[in-house]
Amino acid sequence: MKIARLTLSDRASAGTYADESGPEIERIAASQFAEPLEWIRLVLPDERVQIERALCRLADEEQCPLILTTGGTGPAARDVTPQATRAVLGTELPGFGELMRMQSYRKVPTAILSRATAGVRGRSLIVNLPGRPKAVSEILPLLMPAIAEGIDHIAGFRPRLTTE
Repeated sequence: MKIARLTLSDRASAGTYADESGPEIERIAASQFAEPLEWIRLVLPDERVQIERALCRLADEEQCPLILTTGGTGPAARDVTPQATRAVLGTELPGFGELMRMQSYRKVPTAILSRATAGVRGRSLIVNLPGRPKAVSEILPLLMPAIAEGIDHIAGFRPRLTTE
């Protein structure tokens, strides 16, 4: 299954620090999906137009059934991932963001500042994940049953999970 992962960070895209959340997404996904995964990896700055273009290309041209973003979901002016995501979605799936905030709030009360969302573009499921590797490792496994079910409805095949 082809999966795209986008790390959205001015500093990581400039090489100021290493992208740790993107590799964490891959580690978690590889442990959760029972089939081989093909990855498309991007690290982009917090620039809305670039993010929108990348999401459109990954969904429309690359036809990735799953696109996972990390970073840019907070309340800062440069955090534009949710705006870019909503701009390219056909259907928003707010339950993903609700679950992520609810789960994260149990450990970090400021998690309610997250604006992460998810939705459908064509035959692709796009999910905004937190920007910290620890949060990715806590959240992504909880989303996997809904991700697999969503891909089934959206792309027409159900990826097998290791827990099934």
